Amino acid sequence: MSGLHNTFGIAVRNFTAYPEMPDAKALVDYGIKMEEMGFDSLWVWDHILLGVEPNFPIIDSLTLLTAIAARTRRIKLSTGILVLPLRNPVVLAKQLASMDQLSGGRLLLAMAAGWYKREFDAVGVPFERRGKIMDENLDILKRFWTEDMVKGEWTHHKIPAGVMYPKPLQRPRPPILIGGYVDRVLKRAATAGDGWLTYFYRPESFAKSWAKVLAFAKEAGKDPDTLMNGAQLPIMVGESRADVESRMMEWLGKEWDYASWSDSTKDSAIIGTVDECVAQLREHLAVGVQKIIFVPYKYEMNQIEIIANQIIPRLRASHQ
Repeated sequence: MSGLHNTFGIAVRNFTAYPEMPDAKALVDYGIKMEEMGFDSLWVWDHILLGVEPNFPIIDSLTLLTAIAARTRRIKLSTGILVLPLRNPVVLAKQLASMDQLSGGRLLLAMAAGWYKREFDAVGVPFERRGKIMDENLDILKRFWTEDMVKGEWTHHKIPAGVMYPKPLQRPRPPILIGGYVDRVLKRAATAGDGWLTYFYRPESFAKSWAKVLAFAKEAGKDPDTLMNGAQLPIMVGESRADVESRMMEWLGKEWDYASWSDSTKDSAIIGTVDECVAQLREHLAVGVQKIIFVPYKYEMNQIEIIANQIIPRLRASHQ
């Protein structure tokens, strides 16, 4: 699997704040546009039921990525993150393998155990066992993608002889980053996954947790240098920090959640002039962030154009 160093992705606005609804066709057009603008990867959000009061209408992540795959050629198709315990792993193994085939081997997946109990209750998956289910589902996915015949018994799956073809186009399989915050999740990222994806972390918080991931890998006999990572970061560029800070903080407080047991914070926001934003992003690269995934202010196209045309070229030039 190739690394993610010095690559730059962008989030997709597949959820909105009610009563606004996601525009499915516009989202496919957005994917085409992001490929034309040179972004390395598209990152969709994944939920079945998101919020109550307020609620957030959301287009299914994998359906949207499949539609975008049919209209693009190069851009990687990513989940940031896929709530793995909510999915049947045998069905998901087939779906993702088919998507990798259809896209020409462009899946770059991130998965996590989830944290909205009401979503688990509605789908019929025991929330309290989501960590164990996550581990078993990961095992089932990877085995179906890499083994000729899968045999085994898991908590919810008995497979006396499972043969699944075609395999994903990527060999040995599509990469899987693991999202999450606590030590047991960081260990999962290091040992069961191919690395770690984090959400709205400041550089010092990233560095602290990434060091744990690398240590867990080394302890398990896995080469830490093979691990990949990505950081989802909100960004707003303006004439000055003062010009944009209040609007950015209002948006980050209204439409985004932050796990209380994590270091995720609105204070991770990249804000200010182009020069200031580049300087802040270089701090992330300096502590070991390989891939930056931009979450632009309200997904405004003028913000995205600044990122693509003024910020990414400078980041690439300074880290070659």
